[in-house]
Amino acid sequence: NNVFSSRKNSQDQIQESNERKNAKSILLKEASTIGNLLLQTTDEIDNLLNALDGGYIPPGLGGDLLRDGSSVLPTGRNIHALDPYRMPSETAWVRGKRVAEEILRQHLNAGDGNYPETVAVNLWGLDAIKTRGESVAIVLAFVGAQPVKEGTGRVVRFELIPLEELKRPRVDVLVSLSGIFRDSFANVVDLLDDMFERAAAIPDEPPELNYIKKHALELVAQGVTERPAARLFSNPPGDYGSMVNELVGSGDWDDEGESLGETWRGRNVFSYGRHEGIALRSGVEDGELRTTEQSMIGSGGGTARPEILDKLLETTERIVQEIDSVEYGLTDIQEYYANTGAMKMAAENQKVSMGKEERVAVSIVEAFGNDCGDESSNVPVRDLQDVLRLEYRSKLLNPKWINSMLTQGSGGAYEISQRMTALIGWGATTRNDVDDFIFDQAADRYAFDENVAEQLRTSNPEAFKNVIRRLLEAQGRGMWNADEEKLEKLRDLYSDVDDIVERVT
Repeated sequence: NNVFSSRKNSQDQIQESNERKNAKSILLKEASTIGNLLLQTTDEIDNLLNALDGGYIPPGLGGDLLRDGSSVLPTGRNIHALDPYRMPSETAWVRGKRVAEEILRQHLNAGDGNYPETVAVNLWGLDAIKTRGESVAIVLAFVGAQPVKEGTGRVVRFELIPLEELKRPRVDVLVSLSGIFRDSFANVVDLLDDMFERAAAIPDEPPELNYIKKHALELVAQGVTERPAARLFSNPPGDYGSMVNELVGSGDWDDEGESLGETWRGRNVFSYGRHEGIALRSGVEDGELRTTEQSMIGSGGGTARPEILDKLLETTERIVQEIDSVEYGLTDIQEYYANTGAMKMAAENQKVSMGKEERVAVSIVEAFGNDCGDESSNVPVRDLQDVLRLEYRSKLLNPKWINSMLTQGSGGAYEISQRMTALIGWGATTRNDVDDFIFDQAADRYAFDENVAEQLRTSNPEAFKNVIRRLLEAQGRGMWNADEEKLEKLRDLYSDVDDIVERVT
């Protein structure tokens, strides 16, 4: 026995050594391939000049180097995104399922052991393109569905998984569509809409194990008989954006921030999908939802359904937002707080109006990294506040980042200014969850550091004025507890730079 065991251990060690060698060989080959392709970046200028001369530019796949590897190289090509009829891809489906499972695991551990009745998921066009539909896969996984492909590989249906196989309740999903996603992926919107309609009408599934059905039945009981299973909401047809960032930029919003949530709600009350434009009436018969098609009533999308959106916001317990790029994060782009933050505010507003005081959690998913498609690796899902702290420490408050921006002159000052505005946006939409130390250190680094302040004032007085203005606004709106000495210095700085901007001496 000892001899046999020794031989077996030796064989296992040899096999493990061979596997390591093979893995190393594969990685070296991939690294060599990427290195050679990166040497062709000069094609960018060559092909640009060729395009200006009316020449032919070879096509190439767009994407993210970290996620997609050598398939997106070389650059300098006439890039195309993806076939929308193959969304989600196999990799996106595998990773999307693990993201949903991890979010549900965290929710169960953080709460009372109950599954969330409704989760809101943002579907953005560029995210979907870069990840090949990972956010769509997350929606499917929450509902308990999977993509079905025809012989050519195109996705033709999102099939509902039986509860016996799912082994948990079907989670309802408020799907928030960006205008680009709504317009670019109409086929996916139609498939999702069809899935929700079927999920709400599954016979013999108890509502306590099918929250889509539960909420649809409750809506019908409240008198909402037209499209109670509508779940895909966006801006008015042909329109884009929540307009929340415009309000934050102008400062024209109330101190409590409720108006920002109401602005998001008013801009995203329009329902889309295959069944929009058809008069679908629902009723309850023998405890089941029965739906009948009556007649065509419109063009197939963009129907205002405030009662349904309010119901979904009231029951939303968590929001999911993907970050699709290693270069840009939540604090870099205004649209994140203007959509994710404002949706959080809208959901909390609706809960308060119904006599509830629950806060809505936000799960942030990084859609890049080396775990893509690997079923054994963990998918990092982080809390919003943790991500904000990390980003502010690594960028806005980081001396290296500050110096890098200052070397870029007016453009760098503008980038700093924009992030200060976004800081106010996050403070407003998260009900002042931005830590005091962020404002304290921002004041120290940008306003009270004479060298930095002088560079900002010289290169871009308007940007410096906005930095000071946002710090004063944070204190005035109760986001920051600054002492009077700091406030007096800030007021003096604002007066001085205002004179420069207005050319008053």
